[in-house]
Amino acid sequence: MRNSFSQFIFNRFKKNETYLHDLTYLFWECTLRCNLRCLHCGSDCTADNAAPDMPFEDFLKAILPLKKVYQSDTITVAITGGEPLLRTDLPECGRLLRENGFRWGIVTNGYGYTPDVHGRLLAAGMGSITVSLDGLEPTHNWLRANDQSFQRAVKALELITPCKRLNYDVVTCVNQRNIHELESLKEFLIARQVKAWRLFTISPIGRAAHNDELRLTTQQLKRLMDFIVLSRADSRIKVTFSCEAYLGEYERKVRDAYFFCRAGIQIASVLIDGSIAACPNINRSFIQGNIYQDDFLDVWDNRFEVMRNRSWTKTGICKNCDAYKNCNGGALHLWDEKRDEIKTCIYQQVHY
Repeated sequence: MRNSFSQFIFNRFKKNETYLHDLTYLFWECTLRCNLRCLHCGSDCTADNAAPDMPFEDFLKAILPLKKVYQSDTITVAITGGEPLLRTDLPECGRLLRENGFRWGIVTNGYGYTPDVHGRLLAAGMGSITVSLDGLEPTHNWLRANDQSFQRAVKALELITPCKRLNYDVVTCVNQRNIHELESLKEFLIARQVKAWRLFTISPIGRAAHNDELRLTTQQLKRLMDFIVLSRADSRIKVTFSCEAYLGEYERKVRDAYFFCRAGIQIASVLIDGSIAACPNINRSFIQGNIYQDDFLDVWDNRFEVMRNRSWTKTGICKNCDAYKNCNGGALHLWDEKRDEIKTCIYQQVHY
């Protein structure tokens, strides 16, 4: 009864947050170049991607009007790609963001994270960083398609974990090859003083769309949930499941808050070509404008209705689902341009 009431209160909170739609998190897809070719890449990035890097001055010009409405330090800019460390001007971009009051951080595979890079990014005001580690060495290197990627990522963590001023976490994309080594990986991370670990499943988008080995079976999904529940009792490391799905009985057991897909509600992104979207993984049919033709603040305030009123998701397996009032169609990155069926539903997999 208490859980039902708290979920009810949270649903009211979600409705209010959706009405207010205060922007708090802004992704900048600064490059589509990458130094790895990961099997699960949602963006299908390559080292020689034809799309040119976005000039930083274009991005900054687009977001500066946000300061008319928001205190800029209430918005965090998450610089992503591709691999953002391939931009030689990344520290300068970060410095200018911080000078204009924006908090900023990066999402990285860690391959190019050297002591010199670490020092320059800290000096530029970087406040947060997410590093990917997708299993023990053979498994991580298989997924990342590079036999040095594991050691490079570990060296990055050795630089990051002692730094008290950085908010950081490690993310792991769980698949059929690493589901059996999660306990060993947890101990590996704890031994290296990692304090925060976030676990994802791999969505059927990008390169992962047709690779069944990357998708967990129903039994493996339940195993993952149970592993997280047990691990959250371990005070040595904070383990959480990502915000990618409503989980029914596992809600609040595998993460701190109830499921809330904030895409287009509190989360936006500027993509490599200037497109204004929600989180970068969402299908491009959900793009709401472009910084080269539109005012970013106007787009944020007056568009995104498709993400703030999600009644259209009540279709397919969602139509008669008993969890719809809590789920509202799940995570938007699992819907394509047809919008007639969610690509996958973790809730239904672990409860039926």
